[in-house]
Amino acid sequence: MSRAVKRAFKYRFYPTDSQAAELARTFGCVRKVYNLALVARTEAWTLRQERINYHTTLALLTAWKKTDELAFLNEVSSVPLQQALRHLQVAFTNFFARRARYPSFKSRKKSRRSAEYTTSAFRWRGGRLTLAKMTEPLDIVWSRPLPEGASPSTVTVSQDPAGRWFVSLLCDDVIEQVPASGMVGVDAGIDSLLTLSTGEKIVNPKYERRDRARLARAQRAVAKKEKGSANRAKARHTVARVYARITDRRRDHLHKLTTRLVRENQAIVIEDLAVRNMVKNHRLARAVSDAAWRQFRTLLEYKADWYGRDLVVVDRWFPSSKLCSACGALAQRMPLNVRSWTCRCGQTHDRDVNAARNILAEGLSVIACGGGVRPQRESSRTGRSSAKQENPRATKGILAL
Repeated sequence: MSRAVKRAFKYRFYPTDSQAAELARTFGCVRKVYNLALVARTEAWTLRQERINYHTTLALLTAWKKTDELAFLNEVSSVPLQQALRHLQVAFTNFFARRARYPSFKSRKKSRRSAEYTTSAFRWRGGRLTLAKMTEPLDIVWSRPLPEGASPSTVTVSQDPAGRWFVSLLCDDVIEQVPASGMVGVDAGIDSLLTLSTGEKIVNPKYERRDRARLARAQRAVAKKEKGSANRAKARHTVARVYARITDRRRDHLHKLTTRLVRENQAIVIEDLAVRNMVKNHRLARAVSDAAWRQFRTLLEYKADWYGRDLVVVDRWFPSSKLCSACGALAQRMPLNVRSWTCRCGQTHDRDVNAARNILAEGLSVIACGGGVRPQRESSRTGRSSAKQENPRATKGILAL
């Protein structure tokens, strides 16, 4: 069996000077239109209690182009500007559905530099991509082939803080549904990035710690340069390159891990970790961020959907570490420095392996009862401690030691 999906293929490319200048202008215009539309929608609601939709902002864009102050918007392709308005519409839709915060303004220094082109704004012929307002195709490094006969429906061009240029091609792809019979519970940690219910421990590479000395040197060099100078800009570029190296290696490692888990197992059970609360603990924030648990879950979710796997998320208050996987007894206390413990039934547990086994058992019970993925509890967003706790309802009926 196979399944058709929309898949983005990202490549690095090297623009000419004219192409880089054109893309830089496009990025600036996209940011300007997005911010203007956000101001218009905010003022309309604040002053007149009126909701402005995408079509209204599209009419505003046409009017802005006719003014002398914003006439420069006509110099770039109109499609990326229209796509920016669509992205703003999605942001407001998520806000009103309480899935996200109120949309914020795009910053020239901090926001992602990107522009999205649809089929009317680029030409794809013979494996060569030419964007609107450009006469030459992009010099793309084809690090991997596109699916046979694929034609991109959307092209996104971006530039990262390290100055590297990337193009992402959204194409139709076919995912082969390979059968798998395994079931695994996954406990995330810091010393061991992942501990599986099979007893296997995956070492945490700690890429940020490996490059911490190099990063510190680069940041000290920035601090010594005069603000606004060309040397300071070069030093900041060096810092961005160090961060890019850390990010690339971490992402590559997580991609390999999640692909392996999805291909080998039909059911995967993980914990619903409150990463946002955990990073508030200043002793653990750096290590938690380096582990990238949120990114791991995001990759695992879409890959499980592609391959037709069952991904179960166990409630964050489930006492996986305190519960004996052999007899079901619950320990009263389990400090973080306790890495192994012995239950009164005589069973000695490795803390992480025991937690992974309990997570798997809880996830299988959810599947058997038809519960699917558990919703996030409201209490997890009410400011409780970032340390792992058990909910009284989650431990009701469990024998305590």
